[in-house]
Amino acid sequence: MEHKVLSAVAVGEKQTELQEFEMPNVSSEEGILRVEIVGVCGTDVSYYQKRQESRILGHHIVGHIEKIGEAAAIKWNVREGDRVVLEEYIPCGQCEHCRTGNYRACLYTDPRVGGIRYGATPDSLKPSLWGGFSQYLYLHPNSVVHRMADHVPAVEAALTLPLANGFEWMIIEGNARPGKIVVIQGPGQQGLACALAAKAAGAEVIVTGRTTSLRRLELARELGADHIINIQTEDLVSRIHEITNGKMADIVLDVTSGGTAPITSSLEIAKKGGMVILGAYKYQDIPQFNSDLIIQKTLTIKGVRGHSYQSVKMAADFISSQKFPLHKMHSHNYGLQQVDQALKTAGGEGEPSPLLVTVSPWL
Repeated sequence: MEHKVLSAVAVGEKQTELQEFEMPNVSSEEGILRVEIVGVCGTDVSYYQKRQESRILGHHIVGHIEKIGEAAAIKWNVREGDRVVLEEYIPCGQCEHCRTGNYRACLYTDPRVGGIRYGATPDSLKPSLWGGFSQYLYLHPNSVVHRMADHVPAVEAALTLPLANGFEWMIIEGNARPGKIVVIQGPGQQGLACALAAKAAGAEVIVTGRTTSLRRLELARELGADHIINIQTEDLVSRIHEITNGKMADIVLDVTSGGTAPITSSLEIAKKGGMVILGAYKYQDIPQFNSDLIIQKTLTIKGVRGHSYQSVKMAADFISSQKFPLHKMHSHNYGLQQVDQALKTAGGEGEPSPLLVTVSPWL
């Protein structure tokens, strides 16, 4: 394959530029993906806002197999033309975490320590095509791919990884099921995904947010949430007490950005013997943290990050079922020439009211 590949490369602080790369030849164990659509993640925005080595961002990747080696086709059970969703992890397959199935904790996937991961690896590592904001992507022999049904609209397929986090955190980790009351603090993309997963599991779902998130709170209701709470106009604790008839919440998930107040309020609204799940980095200490409340209520506190193979498969099957109006979660789509605008919009500095922001390289 001799033609060039056009990619949007993050080259500096809040700056991308279009560059061309060589289309790599592939061995029996490798492949090439023709990128169809990529969801813009908060991690992409974080990289975009920093000054660091140039790289192609984008890791919520959907595409079609353009070229596949014989061994790779057997291993991944795909052939040229198949539509797939790609996980961002490129596990080593040899460390303790990989060998026990927890490859998202692989010791060697973090590019900061010499590992490789889609959407995060510098383009100085050949063949450079490590991110989704590109016409084509290189498929490493250790890539993790999932089949995606052809009938699924592209913008819905791009939700696979956020929804996979939702299934991982709500069902696999949180054990959400019928009869359980789930409170999700934060109606962003990840909070909405968790609300969908909890509803799919049969739980009663309450989503909280602030006045600035009213559009997303209303969207949570449209997607199936049983109750929404604006914590700036309603008292959170008393409202949860009212909705649950004093029982309080079985599972509380914090996926808010910014301050630590939702962590302390999560402890307050969880029932005795309940679970509080923390899924958002705060990058700061929690002032006046009352650890006694954890003991008094015998709470389980659990940190969550990423997804497993099982949860990605659950998400792909869920999306293929088309039981929920997932298209409502999508707000903006951009071409490869507009990646700067896509990243600014996803980061709250571009067009207003972003939900799921996507990039379609062939627009």
